[in-house]
Amino acid sequence: MSKPIYVTQPYLPPLEEFTPYLEQIWENKWLTNGGPFHQQLEKELAEYLGVEHLSLFTNGTIALLTALQVLRITGEVITTPYSFVATAHSLLWNGLRPVFVDIDPITCNMAPDKIEQAITPHTTAIMPVHCYGTPCNVERIQQIADTYGLKVIYDAAHAFGVKYKGESLLLHGDLSVLSFHATKVYNTFEGGAIVSPNAKTKQRIDFLKNFGFADEITVMAPGINGKMSEINAAFGLLQLKHIDNVIEKRKVIDAFYRKSFNGVKGITSLTEPADTKRTFSYFPILVGDEYPISRDDLYIKLKKHNIYSRRYFFPLISEMPMYRGLPSTNKTNLLSAHMIAQQVLCLPIYPDLSIQDQKTILDLITGEF
Repeated sequence: MSKPIYVTQPYLPPLEEFTPYLEQIWENKWLTNGGPFHQQLEKELAEYLGVEHLSLFTNGTIALLTALQVLRITGEVITTPYSFVATAHSLLWNGLRPVFVDIDPITCNMAPDKIEQAITPHTTAIMPVHCYGTPCNVERIQQIADTYGLKVIYDAAHAFGVKYKGESLLLHGDLSVLSFHATKVYNTFEGGAIVSPNAKTKQRIDFLKNFGFADEITVMAPGINGKMSEINAAFGLLQLKHIDNVIEKRKVIDAFYRKSFNGVKGITSLTEPADTKRTFSYFPILVGDEYPISRDDLYIKLKKHNIYSRRYFFPLISEMPMYRGLPSTNKTNLLSAHMIAQQVLCLPIYPDLSIQDQKTILDLITGEF
């Protein structure tokens, strides 16, 4: 049996490159609570991403939970059903009511007109997702937020390093939240971050991620333990040295897929976004009615050959038991999201994916049935 090929695998630099970092941690005897590697990574990530204020977290979900606390969000939050469950779960954990709206079938991001239609007197915020790293319509969303006095928190888990119109996509909205999970383009084993607009907001974030402590004896708010450890930060520093090469390799794989699927009946690659420097976080295809077998049958076929694609995002969050009782989960309200969820299949894309493995995947998708 051939080795498994997963939809994504973390890039792991040579172990000997990590050893000096571990030795330094052992020498420092400083394992957490904002140690030297933590401080260095915050600085270097902010510089790399083109932002001024960044706070590291133990993972992206805790960062989402904290972002909502930072802005004191209440009532209803408009969001997407087409995402990983952490997006909506962060709302429930804060006692908020998710209001799901449909997506644009071209970008898979929230449709701005649907956002405006969903606003009620109880709406206080919008939580869009830059799905697959494709920028949301940030200008229109901000216009809506300004008109109705709403906060905007971007779930930017897929958007590490993405630039839109020449600047970091993370600069849009009131806050942007990143994930550095092992499956992401850039990872710290587990980790995340919040990008904030000013030093005052960053200070509040940093209080909240450390139980609310402002100093040794002063607790400012009911915070949480969201701190990133020194080992995770050290790995992040090492990853940052390789990230441009990692992105370039993913770009080559993306281009191979796009060229190979051009003209294949029933297989559609998502449109490349305009004015965007991408980092190629995923490679989704849509399996349409003209394809000889269903999306699920193709998923099974690949799995039988040890190729583990993923149906990101199926089922929709709105179909899960804890959400499907909400009025906004009515299928007629989410027609495009349901359509895409039934067709989408994310193919393997990671730096060490060989050209031979790519050709094997291509042959299985375009070959005889």
